[in-house]
Amino acid sequence: MCDNLVVLPDLTSQSRMLMAKNSDRPAYESQPLVYNQQQAYEMDEKLLLAYVEIPQVEKTWLTIGSSPFWCWGYEQGINEYGVAIGNEAIFTKDLKESSANPEKQKGILGMELVRLGLERGKTAQEALEVITKLIEEYGQWGSAVVGEEKPYNNSFIIADSTEAWVLETVDHHWAAKKVQNKFHSISNEMSIRGEWDLTSEGFVEKAIESGWASGEDDFDAAFAYTDHTNSLQVSHIRVQRTKQLLGEKVGQIDVPWLKRILRDHYEDTFLEEPFFNAALPDFQTICMHSSPANFTWGITASSTIFELPKDEWHFPLIWWSPATPCTGLYLPIFMCEQEFPPLLSQAGTVRVKSADPAQSQHDQSANGSYWWVFRDLLDELKGNENGTLFNNNKEIARKTFDQLEQKWLLLIRDLEEVAAVLNKAGKRKEAIALVTSFSNECIKEAMEAIEEIRKQTNAAVLS
Repeated sequence: MCDNLVVLPDLTSQSRMLMAKNSDRPAYESQPLVYNQQQAYEMDEKLLLAYVEIPQVEKTWLTIGSSPFWCWGYEQGINEYGVAIGNEAIFTKDLKESSANPEKQKGILGMELVRLGLERGKTAQEALEVITKLIEEYGQWGSAVVGEEKPYNNSFIIADSTEAWVLETVDHHWAAKKVQNKFHSISNEMSIRGEWDLTSEGFVEKAIESGWASGEDDFDAAFAYTDHTNSLQVSHIRVQRTKQLLGEKVGQIDVPWLKRILRDHYEDTFLEEPFFNAALPDFQTICMHSSPANFTWGITASSTIFELPKDEWHFPLIWWSPATPCTGLYLPIFMCEQEFPPLLSQAGTVRVKSADPAQSQHDQSANGSYWWVFRDLLDELKGNENGTLFNNNKEIARKTFDQLEQKWLLLIRDLEEVAAVLNKAGKRKEAIALVTSFSNECIKEAMEAIEEIRKQTNAAVLS
């Protein structure tokens, strides 16, 4: 379960493309933020993914992405050209056929396709072409959960500073639609129905031949391909909620409002938020928490906002919050070549990626992992499985974290302008030193803030 959204520049307060994603994963699957440099390869080199081997390209671009501890790919990420991508699992009728066929060749995982698009595409449309060509050749079938076998297909939002695309896929087939209506949101369901801008050859014919559609005249892609035995209640309410909240700020959408959306538990709706506390959910929300009843499957493991400036002098900006964003802190990281902080990239006890989830051990908390600091904090704020202490402790945490986020946002607007001037004047190293120094200071302040929150919550329990 995940939620992706994109806002076109003319609807934002800074006139820059904004994209965001909550990645919902198993509750103990760490998802650090990793950095992969540009890299050149020899001719005929191969890239070994979880289930298939594909030809490597001559050169890959610098990328930063939020990556499950075992996985080569990204749940969401960005490259040095300001292309950002996030994916969603969708469940379509063909998956039942694939599961019943023991000879079915597993394909490329959605998270692997996210990273491949970023490594090989300089624009949103180039990344779209990279992903669709790979899908046509290799397909996608394969599980992406440690210890489980649940195949899925993918939908994506792919954006750069000037345009955004929605891509929805079914095995080797796909349809893509350019975002024209100011903003768009997707969740774990198909959204492209009777209109698209690009499609694979045979996309409509596949559904008709399979008996999932009667003809081309009134063809509805989402209706034809969706597996209607897979409940859409896990996704449809969430996607409608993100669209509602985006619509409330048309023309004034900014980073703080996207944080508000990503932290949403249906507050200010007829549902009046979860009955007991958000950490003991009674329905699935945009900011996801694990339930003792197991109906939520996991938690929001990583939440990311991407700012994509129009000019080449401003660095793209990532705001990243590990674990549930309602208890998290959005850390600012600039997209540029840098000495990336190891603390951000480390998982817990598992330090070597297996790429194949079936071959991976479960990760556990360990020192040196920024992700696990916030994951452990979530458990501390809850107090127990039922979240007995959560409401009071969350208020303490939010007061401290909100002050930091407001401070960083005020400082960063002047900082990025100074960096852009340096960059434009040919002083790129100075610009990078300026912005990376700021991010490193933010990491230090974040760790100090967590210790202060722990002191206050412990004192509250003792009193």
